[in-house]
Amino acid sequence: MPRKENLKKVMVIGSGPIIIGQAAEFDYAGSQACRALREDGLEVVLVNSNPATIMTDTHIADRVYIEPLTPEFLEEIIAKEKPDGLLATLGGQAGLNLAVQLAEKGVLAQHGVELLGTSLEAIEKAEDRERFKETMEKLGEPIPESTIVEDVHSAVEFANSIGYPVIVRPAYTMGGTGGGIAENEEELIATVIKGLNYSMIGQVLIERSVAGWKEIEFEVIRDGNDNCITVCSMENFDPVGVHTGDSIVVAPAQTLTDHEYQMLRSASLRIIRELGIEGGCNAQYALDTKSNKYYVIEVNPRVSRSSALA
Repeated sequence: MPRKENLKKVMVIGSGPIIIGQAAEFDYAGSQACRALREDGLEVVLVNSNPATIMTDTHIADRVYIEPLTPEFLEEIIAKEKPDGLLATLGGQAGLNLAVQLAEKGVLAQHGVELLGTSLEAIEKAEDRERFKETMEKLGEPIPESTIVEDVHSAVEFANSIGYPVIVRPAYTMGGTGGGIAENEEELIATVIKGLNYSMIGQVLIERSVAGWKEIEFEVIRDGNDNCITVCSMENFDPVGVHTGDSIVVAPAQTLTDHEYQMLRSASLRIIRELGIEGGCNAQYALDTKSNKYYVIEVNPRVSRSSALA
């Protein structure tokens, strides 16, 4: 893909504070992105709230802002720097959420900033649990029985209809924050209350639990001309139910048969094309090795913590 001629200055959003086991990978990805952009002759403006990162070293970007990662601060920097493009998919969930907020507030349109890579439409298709479910159903990709809820009563009603255990997944969060597995009504109520508080849009997904199945990931990249490659497959050491961030991930996958590998690889390519993602994404699956049955768990329309490994 040739460089877009209208791009002279690009703003890169970092992922914010690093905690043990999270976000250091985004520092690596963001630093490499800044170097690649500068090699291509672009001026790079970097914003990250964490000074203890490589990406905030003065030689990584042309201008470095160590400021809080909030829409208000980013709006001020955009007004001052006037970048042509915004690269948010290398800042993890924090960067992605900020890009969505800036677009919805009209800040990007007002200052003529182009959202680079994956479009807002594609981000919402992957991140909004209801739209993601509709997209998978349209493709014929299997997903666990689920429903979107915005209150505790609806969650309890649905769980009673499909039976426990169920998984609670808040929309627009990172690292499984606010989610979990509920074995009974008491645990469900507590997890849903927590999940609704953590979700940026006050929305959680309640779905059938496939805990104990094999958890497989595929790192996929697509460009604007619809060329797709699967960078690699990854296998979680622990089964579904232990969050990837708390587990060991092995790349490439070691225990898949050729049939299982090709089945999930083909699904990954179909999904990234249907979502319209441009750039990297991470597709996660639950695989039942006894029956060859699989479920699509979720797709991150951005660099994930597994991407550095991939």
